[in-house]
Amino acid sequence: MSGRRDEVCLSYPMGRRQRAAAGDGERHLIESSPEDDASAAECSDRDRPTPGFVYVLAFFSALGGFLFGYDTGVVSGAMLLLKKEMNLDTLWQELLVSSTVGAAALSSLSGGALNGWLGRKVCILGASFIFSVGGVLLGLAPDKEVLLVGRVIVGLGIGIASMTVPVYIAEVSPPHLRGQLVTINSLFITGGQFIASVMDGFFSYLSHDGWRYMLGLSVVPAAIQFMGFFFLPESPRWLLQKGRKQEAHQVISRIRGGKNVEEEYDAIKASIEEEEKESNGDRGFVIVKMLRYGPTRRALFVGCGLQMFQQLSGINTVMYYSATILQMAGIRDDKQAIWLAAVTSGTNFVFTLVGVWLVDRLGRRKLTLGSLVGTALSLALLGVGFLLSALNSPPVTMHPVDSQNSTCALYRSCERCMLDPGCGFCYRDNLTSVYDSSCLPVNQLTTDHAAVGGCSNKTEAAGSPIWAYNYCPTSYSWIILMGLILYLAFFAPGMGPMPWTVNSEIYPLWARSTGNACSATVNWTFNVLVSLTFLNIAEVLTYYGAFFLYTGLVVLGLLFVLGCLPETKGLQLEEIENLFAGRLCSCGASHQDHHVQYIRHASSLSQSQEGVMELEGSVSYITVKC
Repeated sequence: MSGRRDEVCLSYPMGRRQRAAAGDGERHLIESSPEDDASAAECSDRDRPTPGFVYVLAFFSALGGFLFGYDTGVVSGAMLLLKKEMNLDTLWQELLVSSTVGAAALSSLSGGALNGWLGRKVCILGASFIFSVGGVLLGLAPDKEVLLVGRVIVGLGIGIASMTVPVYIAEVSPPHLRGQLVTINSLFITGGQFIASVMDGFFSYLSHDGWRYMLGLSVVPAAIQFMGFFFLPESPRWLLQKGRKQEAHQVISRIRGGKNVEEEYDAIKASIEEEEKESNGDRGFVIVKMLRYGPTRRALFVGCGLQMFQQLSGINTVMYYSATILQMAGIRDDKQAIWLAAVTSGTNFVFTLVGVWLVDRLGRRKLTLGSLVGTALSLALLGVGFLLSALNSPPVTMHPVDSQNSTCALYRSCERCMLDPGCGFCYRDNLTSVYDSSCLPVNQLTTDHAAVGGCSNKTEAAGSPIWAYNYCPTSYSWIILMGLILYLAFFAPGMGPMPWTVNSEIYPLWARSTGNACSATVNWTFNVLVSLTFLNIAEVLTYYGAFFLYTGLVVLGLLFVLGCLPETKGLQLEEIENLFAGRLCSCGASHQDHHVQYIRHASSLSQSQEGVMELEGSVSYITVKC
C-alpha cells in the first residue's frame, strides 16, 4: 500500500503502564492490553468496508444539525419581512434572533446531565419533539410576543441537539471515520442554513405572511428525525457505563458489522472500569471532578476556548444578518438581498463538504489554523468594503422642514443618517449619481417610508424618490459580497465544524457529556453576545469598525489554537486523554518534534515494517506503517 491514507498508525497509550522487555535484540515498549488490541485493529479497519448502518446512524443524528441550521438560518430572510409586517424596531429584531440562542445556551447546559441520565437517544428524540412544537407555534404566531415564545422553544431543542448529536456520532463511529462522520453534523447545519435561505427566497414573493411558511417548515425534518430514531440504538459506551453489557455488545456488533466486536467491547469496558476505580466511587458533581483532574481541566479549557472563538469570529452575525448586511452594503431590493444571502449560505454548505473531505487527511489542527488565517483576511476585506462605502457616502443635499424635531436634520451624509435607527435616506438617482437627497425621520408605524417629505408615500413609480432605510447607495457592494463569500469559504471547512468535532473527542467517557455541555453552553453564550450586540456595535463603531473588531478577535483565536490545540486524528477516544497530560497549552506543540527510528526485524514480523516512536512527556506511541 502507498499514500498517506495507507500509513496507518497503531498508537499505543503507555502512560503509567509502560514496560520494557528485551527480545531478539529488540527493545519492546508495548504492553498487551484490550486497549492496545482495539488500537491495533485500526489498520485492518481502514481496509474493511464500513457497515452502511453507521452512515444511517450519522444521517438521522445529523438531522438535528439540519434543524439547528434551518432554525438559525431562516431568520435572516424572515426578518426582512417581519420587521415590515410587525414594524419591529432594532430591539425586537435582536430579541427574535438572540432569544433562540439564549434558550439554546440554557438547554445545552442542562443537556450534559440529561445525556448522562437519559442517554443520547432519548435526548435526541426529545430535541426533535421540541423542534416540532416550536415550528408549529412559529407558523401560527398571531403577534410578535407569541413569535418570541416560539423562537425560545426552538432554541431549547437546538441546545440539546447541538451538544448531543456530535457526542452520539463520535461514540458510534470507527476511529478512522470519526472525524468525517462528526463533521457531517456540521455539513447538515450548513445544509439547513442553505435550504432555509432558499425557502426565504421562494416565500419572499408572497405579498403577506411569507415568513410563516419560512419558520413553520422546520416541522418536517423534525418529524422525520423523531420517527427514524425510534428504530436506532443507544450509544454502546453509554450502555456499558450504565451496566447494560448485553445491549452494548449487541449494539457494537450491529454497528461494526460483526468485525472487531470483542476488541472494541473490551477496550470500552476496560476504560470505564479504570475510570470507576480512579474515582473510588465518587459520585459528586462531574464538573468539579473535571476541574480537579489536570487532563480534563486542560481539555475543557481548549474545548471551551474553541467554541468561544468560533462565535467571536462573527459567524452568526454573518448567518443571522446576511440579508441585512447585504442591504447595508447597498442592495436595495429585499428579494435580491434574500437570494444573495442564499448564495452565501450555499458557499457555506459547499465548503463544509471540503472540510468533511479534509478533516481526516489534514487533521483537526492544520485545518483549524488555515481556516482562521483565511477568516481573518476575509473579515478585513469586509471592513475595507464598508470603509470605502462610508468614505464615499452620498451627501445630504436637501434639508426639508422637520415637524417632528428629530435629529435626522443634523446629519450631513447618508452614512451618519443610516446609522441612526430613527432615520432613513431619501434620494433620487440617474444611474450615475445621487441627487435631491435628504435625511428624514422614519414612519413610526412602518419602516417602508418616511414620516415626512418626498418619501412619506411609498411608491415605485418611475422618477419617484427612493427610500433607503438601513443602507446607503454605493458602488462598493461587490466588495462586501466577495468578502462574505470568501469569509464563509475559509470559515466553513475549519472553524465551522472543528470546535464540535474536537469537543466530541477530547473528554474521557465519564466527562464527555458534561464537557460537551459546558463547551456548547460557552458557544451559545457568546452566540447570544454577538447576535444581540451586532446592530448596536455597528451603530457605535460603524459597520467597518464592527468587522475590524471581529478581525482582531480572530487573530487572538489563531494564537490560541496555535498554542493549545493538539492533533486527535486517528486516535481511539480512550487514548486522547493522554494528549492533555502535559502542562497547559503545551499540547499544541507538534508531537513530531521527538522522533526515534524503530525497526522491527523480519524474525519478529512477517515482513520488515518501519515505524516511529513518538514521545510526549510521559506518553509513548509506536507508529507502524501497515
